[in-house]
Amino acid sequence: MSLDEVRKKIDELDDTIIALLNERTRYVLEIGDIKKNKGQEIYAPEREFAIYQKIDAVNKGPLPADAMKVIYREIMSAALSLEKELKIAYLGPEATYTNLAALSKFGSSVQYVSYPSITDVFTAVAKGNADYGVVPIENSTEGAVSHTLDMFIDSELKICSEIMMEIRHHFLSNSLLKDVKRVYSKPEVFGQCRRWIEMTIPGVMLVDAPSTTAAAQKAAREDGSAAIASRLAASIYGLDILAEGIEDSAQNRTKFFVIGRKMAARTGNDRTSIVVSIKDKIGGLYDLLQPIKKHKINMTKIESRPSKKKAWDYYFFIDMIGHIEDENIKVAVEQMEESVKFLKVLGSYPVSQEK
Repeated sequence: MSLDEVRKKIDELDDTIIALLNERTRYVLEIGDIKKNKGQEIYAPEREFAIYQKIDAVNKGPLPADAMKVIYREIMSAALSLEKELKIAYLGPEATYTNLAALSKFGSSVQYVSYPSITDVFTAVAKGNADYGVVPIENSTEGAVSHTLDMFIDSELKICSEIMMEIRHHFLSNSLLKDVKRVYSKPEVFGQCRRWIEMTIPGVMLVDAPSTTAAAQKAAREDGSAAIASRLAASIYGLDILAEGIEDSAQNRTKFFVIGRKMAARTGNDRTSIVVSIKDKIGGLYDLLQPIKKHKINMTKIESRPSKKKAWDYYFFIDMIGHIEDENIKVAVEQMEESVKFLKVLGSYPVSQEK
């Protein structure tokens, strides 16, 4: 076929795609009305999970599955915004990694509201000022975000989804590398880039900032200053990228939670998070874990945090593969409750498909 003939075929396909997308959206809006009448949440993590699974199963290329998922994320984002003017709270300001994680989950068509602290994100969702919140929970090299864990103790909000995101740190400045006298970033970020800093800019002053965005703002205003932050921060604040991907580990990833008022429905590939406080007795932790072994549950994480109510008193945060509606998880949690002072199910949610 000639160039014009091929383009004509593409134009015809575009007409069909546009018509089908609008037809799909009409069905989505019909589903939205049904959900509203039943008092159900508009965003359904389990349905999102099913759509992404279907893409993996059905897509034959040449578009790779990841690219197809990005396209569908925006299709779903646009449809969600038509069903309801969704507000997503995130730990800000704009261009933080939490902002990027929220965008990767909900797309560009919903409304985003930044908050200065994790507490403020929880409060916004709890009071109904936002429909969902996005908060960091753990980094693969630096460990858990303790403030997020602490917030779950008293909050009634649930984890309804998780986001696994590769973290790439970039060295940003409008000065030459040899002229940089101070570098701004979060302490955790400095920790993740320690080797590069020691080898490339030894002796340069490292200044803690409340966020990578705040670091970029500082670097943009000051001569001889730099920031370690995201590519988006460089674009927004007009900084040059002097070095890309300076994190020490190629496996540097951060997990984020989407928090809401209801947990997700069962998908068959789920994770359940709980928090417990054990009784002060010999073998208390051993007794807690016995039901997990007995019912052949894969425990993927256990993390302790001081209760802050009594010296040497701890909460334990536990992640298990399975949904609270799965019989083995349900029975194990019931048996654990018998041997502890306090137990709360923080949520059951689809296991992230990002690697």
